[in-house]
Amino acid sequence: MARLSSKVCLITGAARGIGKAVAAACVREGAAVVATDLNTELGPSAAAEVGASFAELDVRDDAAWRRVVDAVLAEHGRLDAVVNNAGITGFDLSPTGHDPESLELDVWRAVMATNLEGVALGCRHAIRAMRTNDPGGGSIINMGSRSGVVGIPGASAYAASKAAVANHTRSVAIYCAEQGLGICCNVIQPAAIMTPMWEPMLGPPGTPEHDAAVKAIVADCPLGRFGTAEEVAALAVYLASDESAYTTGASFNLDGGTLAGVARPRIELG
Repeated sequence: MARLSSKVCLITGAARGIGKAVAAACVREGAAVVATDLNTELGPSAAAEVGASFAELDVRDDAAWRRVVDAVLAEHGRLDAVVNNAGITGFDLSPTGHDPESLELDVWRAVMATNLEGVALGCRHAIRAMRTNDPGGGSIINMGSRSGVVGIPGASAYAASKAAVANHTRSVAIYCAEQGLGICCNVIQPAAIMTPMWEPMLGPPGTPEHDAAVKAIVADCPLGRFGTAEEVAALAVYLASDESAYTTGASFNLDGGTLAGVARPRIELG
């Protein structure tokens, strides 16, 4: 039996990259998937490509969340999993640096509005919807980042937002447990995942500059490569399934071993 059979999943930021891969994986596992995005040019075609329905959603807008979630409940009668994936780096918003000294306040606030407030609203409306499930319960999956675990001087706003997402995940998990709701909340923390978000930093694929940038980024990764969106999606499917019913408030690092330590050349003894 498909692992998500009879479940209804809502995924934000699903027009491309990790969100699209998660939507595709959930559809393959039997879920009815509502793929949402602010991008109404790419979003509908991406959803159709993977077999999901599409809804426009600005995750920063409380009223928009209410409208979309209410529409899901009206059509499907329940909501079983919400994947709060939508996020921005903010690099396209400012020509100056994102280090603690150079960052601009309006850029900081823009990053926080999408990456943190968008997740907080997603959790709030997920809880509201999942309270009505019969049988009860559900899964909230937040997308954090390795950048939320370590300091990233050149992306201080992004790093701070993802650190806050991890902590809010724990707050939501404990709240839902205290309320006896059967709703689990966990955070996935990917490192370098090859998605369109990296394009401004890597340059055009197939160029020496791109190859050099990739090599530099994975230099400290023990597995020595970028991850794939499909690898993130596989973990999201597990967390959306009944298999993870005893898993809540947890952080899942998907980083090729980066946070475990830097791989070193083996030293021969003797």
